[in-house]
Amino acid sequence: MARLIRALRALVSTPGLFVLVLLCLLLGMVYSFVVPFMSMFGTREVGMSPFGFGVFMTITSVSGIVISTFLARYSDIRWSRKSVLLLGGACGALGYLGYAFVRDPLLLTAIGALLLGIASISFGQIFAYARDTLEASSLPPDELPFYMNFIRSFFALAWTVGPAIAAHLMTRYSFRVTFCSAALGYLLFCVLVALFVPARAPSEASRNAARELPLSVAFKNRQLLAHFTAFALYFCCSTMGMMNLPLLILGELHGAERDVGVAYSVAPVLELPLMFYVGVLATRVEHAKLIIGALALAIVYYAGLLLTHAPLQVFVLQGLSAAVVAVMSGVAITFFQRYLPNQAGSATNLYSTSSRAGSIVGYLGFGAIAGELGHRAVFSVTVALCAAALTISLLSRRGLPLPT
Repeated sequence: MARLIRALRALVSTPGLFVLVLLCLLLGMVYSFVVPFMSMFGTREVGMSPFGFGVFMTITSVSGIVISTFLARYSDIRWSRKSVLLLGGACGALGYLGYAFVRDPLLLTAIGALLLGIASISFGQIFAYARDTLEASSLPPDELPFYMNFIRSFFALAWTVGPAIAAHLMTRYSFRVTFCSAALGYLLFCVLVALFVPARAPSEASRNAARELPLSVAFKNRQLLAHFTAFALYFCCSTMGMMNLPLLILGELHGAERDVGVAYSVAPVLELPLMFYVGVLATRVEHAKLIIGALALAIVYYAGLLLTHAPLQVFVLQGLSAAVVAVMSGVAITFFQRYLPNQAGSATNLYSTSSRAGSIVGYLGFGAIAGELGHRAVFSVTVALCAAALTISLLSRRGLPLPT
Protein backbone atom coordinates (compact mmCIF):
# COMPACT_ATOMS: atom_id res chain seq x y z
CA MET A 1 0.00 0.00 0.00
CA ALA A 2 2.87 2.37 0.82
CA ARG A 3 4.37 1.68 -2.61
CA LEU A 4 1.03 2.44 -4.27
CA ILE A 5 0.71 5.72 -2.38
CA ARG A 6 4.22 6.73 -3.48
CA ALA A 7 3.39 5.85 -7.08
CA LEU A 8 0.23 7.98 -7.01
CA ARG A 9 2.16 10.89 -5.52
CA ALA A 10 4.81 10.53 -8.22
CA LEU A 11 2.05 10.56 -10.81
CA VAL A 12 1.17 14.09 -9.72
CA SER A 13 4.60 15.44 -8.78
CA THR A 14 6.82 14.03 -11.56
CA PRO A 15 6.75 16.22 -14.70
CA GLY A 16 5.39 14.39 -17.73
CA LEU A 17 4.30 11.24 -15.89
CA PHE A 18 0.57 12.00 -15.85
CA VAL A 19 0.57 12.68 -19.60
CA LEU A 20 2.41 9.39 -20.12
CA VAL A 21 -0.28 7.37 -18.40
CA LEU A 22 -2.98 9.15 -20.42
CA LEU A 23 -1.15 8.32 -23.65
CA CYS A 24 -0.82 4.70 -22.51
CA LEU A 25 -4.52 4.60 -21.69
CA LEU A 26 -5.51 5.98 -25.10
CA LEU A 27 -3.20 3.69 -27.05
CA GLY A 28 -4.41 0.71 -25.03
CA MET A 29 -7.99 1.62 -25.86
CA VAL A 30 -7.16 1.80 -29.57
CA TYR A 31 -5.46 -1.59 -29.51
CA SER A 32 -8.25 -3.18 -27.47
CA PHE A 33 -10.83 -1.96 -30.00
CA VAL A 34 -9.01 -3.59 -32.91
CA VAL A 35 -6.68 -6.47 -32.02
CA PRO A 36 -9.18 -9.01 -30.58
CA PHE A 37 -11.45 -8.70 -33.61
CA MET A 38 -8.99 -8.63 -36.50
CA SER A 39 -9.48 -12.30 -37.38
CA MET A 40 -13.26 -11.78 -37.42
CA PHE A 41 -12.84 -8.66 -39.56
CA GLY A 42 -10.55 -10.33 -42.07
CA THR A 43 -12.39 -13.62 -42.45
CA ARG A 44 -16.03 -12.64 -41.88
CA GLU A 45 -16.25 -8.99 -42.95
CA VAL A 46 -13.71 -8.88 -45.79
CA GLY A 47 -14.07 -12.53 -46.81
CA MET A 48 -10.44 -13.64 -46.65
CA SER A 49 -9.58 -17.29 -46.18
CA PRO A 50 -7.67 -18.13 -42.95
CA PHE A 51 -4.47 -18.46 -44.97
CA GLY A 52 -5.16 -15.26 -46.93
CA PHE A 53 -5.73 -13.44 -43.66
CA GLY A 54 -2.42 -14.81 -42.38
CA VAL A 55 -0.64 -13.46 -45.46
CA PHE A 56 -2.34 -10.09 -45.02
CA MET A 57 -1.24 -9.80 -41.40
CA THR A 58 2.26 -11.04 -42.25
CA ILE A 59 2.79 -8.33 -44.86
CA THR A 60 1.64 -5.59 -42.50
CA SER A 61 3.85 -6.95 -39.71
CA VAL A 62 6.98 -7.14 -41.87
CA SER A 63 6.37 -3.57 -42.96
CA GLY A 64 5.96 -2.55 -39.31
CA ILE A 65 9.31 -4.12 -38.38
CA VAL A 66 11.20 -2.35 -41.17
CA ILE A 67 9.58 1.05 -40.68
CA SER A 68 9.66 1.07 -36.87
CA THR A 69 13.32 -0.04 -36.74
CA PHE A 70 14.26 2.89 -38.97
CA LEU A 71 12.16 5.38 -36.98
CA ALA A 72 13.38 4.06 -33.62
CA ARG A 73 17.02 4.57 -34.56
CA TYR A 74 16.33 8.10 -35.75
CA SER A 75 14.50 8.84 -32.50
CA ASP A 76 17.79 8.09 -30.70
CA ILE A 77 20.08 10.08 -32.99
CA ARG A 78 18.10 12.83 -34.75
CA TRP A 79 14.35 13.30 -34.18
CA SER A 80 12.52 14.16 -30.98
CA ARG A 81 10.17 11.64 -29.38
CA LYS A 82 7.37 14.18 -29.91
CA SER A 83 7.85 14.20 -33.68
CA VAL A 84 7.86 10.39 -33.91
CA LEU A 85 4.79 10.07 -31.65
CA LEU A 86 2.88 12.62 -33.74
CA LEU A 87 3.81 10.81 -36.94
CA GLY A 88 2.73 7.46 -35.52
CA GLY A 89 -0.55 8.79 -34.13
CA ALA A 90 -1.53 10.61 -37.33
CA CYS A 91 -0.82 7.56 -39.49
CA GLY A 92 -2.75 5.37 -37.05
CA ALA A 93 -5.83 7.60 -37.35
CA LEU A 94 -5.66 7.57 -41.16
CA GLY A 95 -4.99 3.83 -41.24
CA TYR A 96 -8.03 2.87 -39.18
CA LEU A 97 -10.23 5.25 -41.15
CA GLY A 98 -9.09 3.27 -44.17
CA TYR A 99 -10.00 -0.01 -42.46
CA ALA A 100 -13.43 1.46 -41.67
CA PHE A 101 -14.37 2.15 -45.29
CA VAL A 102 -12.21 -0.10 -47.51
CA ARG A 103 -13.06 -3.76 -48.13
CA ASP A 104 -10.72 -4.61 -50.99
CA PRO A 105 -7.99 -6.95 -49.64
CA LEU A 106 -5.21 -5.39 -51.74
CA LEU A 107 -6.05 -1.84 -50.67
CA LEU A 108 -6.36 -2.95 -47.04
CA THR A 109 -2.92 -4.54 -47.31
CA ALA A 110 -1.44 -1.30 -48.66
CA ILE A 111 -3.07 0.72 -45.86
CA GLY A 112 -1.89 -1.70 -43.21
CA ALA A 113 1.65 -1.94 -44.57
CA LEU A 114 2.23 1.80 -44.94
CA LEU A 115 0.03 3.77 -42.55
CA LEU A 116 -0.30 1.21 -39.75
CA GLY A 117 3.31 0.17 -40.31
CA ILE A 118 4.32 3.72 -39.34
CA ALA A 119 1.77 3.78 -36.51
CA SER A 120 3.37 0.68 -35.00
CA ILE A 121 6.20 2.88 -33.67
CA SER A 122 3.81 4.49 -31.17
CA PHE A 123 3.92 1.77 -28.50
CA GLY A 124 7.71 1.58 -28.39
CA GLN A 125 8.10 5.35 -28.38
CA ILE A 126 5.75 5.78 -25.41
CA PHE A 127 7.98 3.56 -23.29
CA ALA A 128 11.14 5.09 -24.69
CA TYR A 129 9.73 8.47 -23.64
CA ALA A 130 8.80 6.92 -20.27
CA ARG A 131 12.40 5.80 -19.79
CA ASP A 132 13.68 9.29 -20.64
CA THR A 133 11.15 10.89 -18.29
CA LEU A 134 11.94 8.60 -15.36
CA GLU A 135 15.71 8.94 -15.77
CA ALA A 136 15.38 12.74 -15.79
CA SER A 137 13.20 12.73 -12.65
CA SER A 138 14.17 12.64 -8.99
CA LEU A 139 12.81 9.12 -8.55
CA PRO A 140 15.34 6.50 -7.32
CA PRO A 141 17.02 4.70 -10.26
CA ASP A 142 16.47 1.27 -8.67
CA GLU A 143 12.71 1.97 -8.73
CA LEU A 144 12.65 2.38 -12.51
CA PRO A 145 11.35 -1.16 -13.28
CA PHE A 146 8.51 -0.62 -10.82
CA TYR A 147 7.45 2.67 -12.43
CA MET A 148 7.73 1.23 -15.93
CA ASN A 149 5.32 -1.52 -14.90
CA PHE A 150 3.12 1.08 -13.21
CA ILE A 151 2.88 3.04 -16.46
CA ARG A 152 2.29 -0.16 -18.47
CA SER A 153 -0.62 -1.04 -16.17
CA PHE A 154 -2.63 1.84 -17.66
CA PHE A 155 -2.33 0.16 -21.06
CA ALA A 156 -3.88 -2.91 -19.42
CA LEU A 157 -6.52 -0.73 -17.77
CA ALA A 158 -7.85 0.20 -21.20
CA TRP A 159 -8.27 -3.49 -22.00
CA THR A 160 -10.62 -3.99 -19.04
CA VAL A 161 -13.40 -2.21 -20.93
CA GLY A 162 -12.13 -1.74 -24.50
CA PRO A 163 -12.97 -5.17 -25.99
CA ALA A 164 -16.45 -5.16 -24.45
CA ILE A 165 -17.17 -1.67 -25.82
CA ALA A 166 -15.81 -2.63 -29.23
CA ALA A 167 -17.90 -5.83 -29.27
CA HIS A 168 -21.00 -3.76 -28.46
CA LEU A 169 -20.25 -1.26 -31.24
CA MET A 170 -19.57 -4.07 -33.68
CA THR A 171 -22.78 -5.99 -32.95
CA ARG A 172 -24.97 -2.92 -32.48
CA TYR A 173 -23.61 -1.01 -35.46
CA SER A 174 -20.74 -2.33 -37.58
CA PHE A 175 -16.98 -2.77 -37.96
CA ARG A 176 -17.02 0.67 -39.57
CA VAL A 177 -18.04 2.32 -36.29
CA THR A 178 -15.48 0.29 -34.35
CA PHE A 179 -12.60 1.35 -36.61
CA CYS A 180 -13.76 4.99 -36.65
CA SER A 181 -13.69 4.90 -32.84
CA ALA A 182 -10.11 3.58 -32.95
CA ALA A 183 -9.18 6.39 -35.38
CA LEU A 184 -10.68 8.91 -32.95
CA GLY A 185 -8.54 7.46 -30.18
CA TYR A 186 -5.40 8.03 -32.25
CA LEU A 187 -6.55 11.58 -32.99
CA LEU A 188 -6.90 12.34 -29.26
CA PHE A 189 -3.48 10.74 -28.79
CA CYS A 190 -2.01 13.26 -31.26
CA VAL A 191 -3.70 16.16 -29.46
CA LEU A 192 -2.15 15.18 -26.12
CA VAL A 193 1.29 14.74 -27.69
CA ALA A 194 1.07 18.10 -29.48
CA LEU A 195 0.02 19.97 -26.32
CA PHE A 196 2.02 18.31 -23.55
CA VAL A 197 5.03 16.34 -24.83
CA PRO A 198 8.14 18.54 -25.08
CA ALA A 199 10.17 18.55 -28.30
CA ARG A 200 13.66 17.58 -27.13
CA ALA A 201 16.46 16.55 -29.44
CA PRO A 202 18.24 13.26 -28.57
CA SER A 203 21.02 13.68 -26.01
CA GLU A 204 24.68 13.44 -26.94
CA ALA A 205 24.91 10.22 -24.90
CA SER A 206 22.08 8.73 -26.94
CA ARG A 207 23.71 9.69 -30.24
CA ASN A 208 27.07 8.26 -29.19
CA ALA A 209 25.52 5.03 -27.90
CA ALA A 210 23.60 4.50 -31.14
CA ARG A 211 26.77 4.94 -33.18
CA GLU A 212 28.91 2.71 -30.94
CA LEU A 213 26.40 -0.12 -30.41
CA PRO A 214 24.07 -0.55 -33.41
CA LEU A 215 21.72 -3.53 -33.44
CA SER A 216 24.01 -5.47 -35.79
CA VAL A 217 26.69 -5.41 -33.06
CA ALA A 218 24.30 -5.86 -30.14
CA PHE A 219 22.98 -9.11 -31.61
CA LYS A 220 26.47 -10.61 -31.33
CA ASN A 221 25.65 -10.92 -27.63
CA ARG A 222 24.44 -14.52 -27.60
CA GLN A 223 22.36 -13.99 -24.51
CA LEU A 224 20.47 -11.09 -26.09
CA LEU A 225 19.90 -13.15 -29.22
CA ALA A 226 18.60 -16.06 -27.13
CA HIS A 227 16.17 -13.84 -25.23
CA PHE A 228 15.00 -12.18 -28.45
CA THR A 229 14.32 -15.64 -29.94
CA ALA A 230 12.46 -16.79 -26.82
CA PHE A 231 10.29 -13.68 -26.85
CA ALA A 232 9.59 -14.06 -30.56
CA LEU A 233 8.40 -17.63 -29.94
CA TYR A 234 6.19 -16.47 -27.08
CA PHE A 235 4.67 -13.69 -29.19
CA CYS A 236 4.12 -16.18 -32.00
CA CYS A 237 1.99 -18.15 -29.53
CA SER A 238 0.29 -14.98 -28.30
CA THR A 239 -0.62 -14.00 -31.85
CA MET A 240 -1.97 -17.41 -32.78
CA GLY A 241 -3.92 -17.49 -29.54
CA MET A 242 -5.30 -13.98 -30.10
CA MET A 243 -6.45 -14.84 -33.62
CA ASN A 244 -7.71 -18.29 -32.68
CA LEU A 245 -9.59 -17.65 -29.44
CA PRO A 246 -12.51 -15.63 -30.89
CA LEU A 247 -13.10 -18.23 -33.58
CA LEU A 248 -12.85 -21.08 -31.06
CA ILE A 249 -15.42 -19.38 -28.81
CA LEU A 250 -17.80 -18.65 -31.68
CA GLY A 251 -17.31 -22.03 -33.33
CA GLU A 252 -16.49 -25.09 -31.24
CA LEU A 253 -17.60 -23.56 -27.91
CA HIS A 254 -20.84 -22.18 -29.41
CA GLY A 255 -20.42 -18.78 -27.76
CA ALA A 256 -21.54 -15.32 -28.88
CA GLU A 257 -19.72 -12.11 -29.83
CA ARG A 258 -20.24 -10.78 -26.30
CA ASP A 259 -18.34 -13.80 -24.94
CA VAL A 260 -15.34 -12.74 -27.05
CA GLY A 261 -15.53 -9.27 -25.50
CA VAL A 262 -15.74 -10.73 -21.99
CA ALA A 263 -12.81 -13.09 -22.61
CA TYR A 264 -10.59 -10.19 -23.63
CA SER A 265 -11.74 -7.99 -20.74
CA VAL A 266 -11.27 -10.47 -17.87
CA ALA A 267 -7.49 -10.72 -18.20
CA PRO A 268 -6.78 -6.95 -18.09
CA VAL A 269 -8.88 -6.60 -14.90
CA LEU A 270 -6.50 -9.06 -13.24
CA GLU A 271 -3.44 -7.63 -14.97
CA LEU A 272 -3.72 -4.35 -13.04
CA PRO A 273 -2.92 -5.69 -9.55
CA LEU A 274 -0.57 -8.29 -10.99
CA MET A 275 1.45 -5.68 -12.89
CA PHE A 276 1.74 -3.62 -9.75
CA TYR A 277 2.92 -6.70 -7.81
CA VAL A 278 5.33 -7.77 -10.58
CA GLY A 279 6.72 -4.23 -10.63
CA VAL A 280 7.52 -4.55 -6.94
CA LEU A 281 9.08 -7.98 -7.51
CA ALA A 282 11.20 -6.56 -10.34
CA THR A 283 13.05 -4.37 -7.83
CA ARG A 284 14.03 -7.48 -5.84
CA VAL A 285 14.10 -10.48 -8.20
CA GLU A 286 16.24 -11.01 -11.28
CA HIS A 287 14.16 -10.18 -14.35
CA ALA A 288 15.21 -13.34 -16.19
CA LYS A 289 13.71 -15.48 -13.40
CA LEU A 290 10.39 -13.67 -13.67
CA ILE A 291 10.38 -14.23 -17.43
CA ILE A 292 11.09 -17.95 -17.03
CA GLY A 293 8.21 -18.26 -14.57
CA ALA A 294 5.89 -16.45 -16.99
CA LEU A 295 6.80 -18.80 -19.84
CA ALA A 296 6.04 -21.80 -17.62
CA LEU A 297 2.60 -20.34 -16.85
CA ALA A 298 2.04 -19.75 -20.56
CA ILE A 299 2.43 -23.48 -21.19
CA VAL A 300 -0.25 -24.21 -18.58
CA TYR A 301 -2.54 -21.52 -20.02
CA TYR A 302 -2.47 -22.79 -23.59
CA ALA A 303 -2.80 -26.40 -22.44
CA GLY A 304 -5.92 -25.32 -20.56
CA LEU A 305 -7.39 -23.64 -23.65
CA LEU A 306 -6.75 -26.82 -25.59
CA LEU A 307 -9.05 -28.70 -23.20
CA THR A 308 -11.88 -26.15 -22.79
CA HIS A 309 -15.49 -27.04 -23.60
CA ALA A 310 -17.37 -23.84 -22.64
CA PRO A 311 -16.75 -20.07 -22.71
CA LEU A 312 -16.85 -19.97 -18.89
CA GLN A 313 -13.73 -22.14 -18.75
CA VAL A 314 -11.98 -19.66 -21.05
CA PHE A 315 -12.91 -16.81 -18.70
CA VAL A 316 -11.34 -18.65 -15.76
CA LEU A 317 -8.13 -19.38 -17.66
CA GLN A 318 -7.70 -15.70 -18.47
CA GLY A 319 -6.30 -15.31 -14.96
CA LEU A 320 -3.22 -17.23 -16.06
CA SER A 321 -3.00 -15.08 -19.16
CA ALA A 322 -3.02 -11.98 -16.94
CA ALA A 323 -0.06 -13.27 -14.92
CA VAL A 324 1.91 -14.02 -18.09
CA VAL A 325 1.18 -10.63 -19.67
CA ALA A 326 2.07 -8.81 -16.44
CA VAL A 327 5.64 -10.05 -16.90
CA MET A 328 6.04 -10.36 -20.67
CA SER A 329 4.59 -6.92 -21.39
CA GLY A 330 5.88 -5.03 -18.36
CA VAL A 331 9.20 -6.17 -16.88
CA ALA A 332 10.30 -7.30 -20.34
CA ILE A 333 10.48 -3.71 -21.59
CA THR A 334 13.01 -2.73 -18.92
CA PHE A 335 14.77 -6.06 -19.48
CA PHE A 336 15.50 -5.22 -23.12
CA GLN A 337 16.40 -1.60 -22.34
CA ARG A 338 19.29 -2.87 -20.20
CA TYR A 339 20.97 -4.37 -23.26
CA LEU A 340 21.10 -1.05 -25.15
CA PRO A 341 21.91 1.63 -22.56
CA ASN A 342 21.12 5.23 -23.59
CA GLN A 343 19.16 3.94 -26.60
CA ALA A 344 15.64 3.87 -25.21
CA GLY A 345 14.06 4.12 -28.66
CA SER A 346 15.99 1.26 -30.25
CA ALA A 347 15.89 -0.90 -27.12
CA THR A 348 12.13 -0.61 -26.68
CA ASN A 349 11.65 -1.15 -30.40
CA LEU A 350 13.77 -4.30 -30.11
CA TYR A 351 11.18 -5.63 -27.68
CA SER A 352 8.41 -4.57 -30.07
CA THR A 353 10.26 -6.17 -32.97
CA SER A 354 10.38 -9.50 -31.14
CA SER A 355 6.61 -9.17 -30.87
CA ARG A 356 6.15 -8.39 -34.55
CA ALA A 357 8.64 -11.08 -35.66
CA GLY A 358 6.71 -13.62 -33.63
CA SER A 359 3.48 -12.27 -35.04
CA ILE A 360 4.66 -12.86 -38.61
CA VAL A 361 5.12 -16.57 -37.93
CA GLY A 362 1.97 -16.58 -35.81
CA TYR A 363 -0.26 -15.14 -38.53
CA LEU A 364 0.94 -17.65 -41.11
CA GLY A 365 0.87 -20.47 -38.57
CA PHE A 366 -2.66 -19.62 -37.51
CA GLY A 367 -3.91 -19.57 -41.09
CA ALA A 368 -2.25 -22.85 -42.04
CA ILE A 369 -3.00 -24.79 -38.85
CA ALA A 370 -6.55 -23.56 -38.26
CA GLY A 371 -7.46 -24.03 -41.89
CA GLU A 372 -6.14 -27.59 -42.12
CA LEU A 373 -6.33 -29.04 -38.61
CA GLY A 374 -8.88 -26.96 -36.72
CA HIS A 375 -8.80 -24.47 -33.87
CA ARG A 376 -7.81 -26.86 -31.10
CA ALA A 377 -4.70 -27.87 -33.02
CA VAL A 378 -3.56 -24.25 -32.89
CA PHE A 379 -3.36 -24.43 -29.11
CA SER A 380 -1.40 -27.70 -29.30
CA VAL A 381 1.23 -25.84 -31.31
CA THR A 382 1.31 -22.91 -28.87
CA VAL A 383 2.02 -25.31 -26.00
CA ALA A 384 5.00 -26.73 -27.90
CA LEU A 385 6.37 -23.31 -28.90
CA CYS A 386 6.11 -21.93 -25.35
CA ALA A 387 7.99 -25.00 -24.15
CA ALA A 388 10.70 -24.23 -26.71
CA ALA A 389 10.85 -20.60 -25.52
CA LEU A 390 11.18 -21.76 -21.91
CA THR A 391 13.99 -24.16 -22.86
CA ILE A 392 15.91 -21.41 -24.69
CA SER A 393 15.53 -19.04 -21.73
CA LEU A 394 16.79 -21.67 -19.30
CA LEU A 395 19.79 -22.50 -21.50
CA SER A 396 20.64 -18.80 -21.92
CA ARG A 397 21.26 -18.55 -18.18
CA ARG A 398 24.36 -20.69 -18.63
CA GLY A 399 27.26 -18.63 -19.90
CA LEU A 400 27.47 -14.86 -20.18
CA PRO A 401 26.23 -12.84 -17.19
CA LEU A 402 23.47 -10.30 -17.63
CA PRO A 403 24.77 -6.85 -18.65
CA THR A 404 24.41 -4.03 -16.17
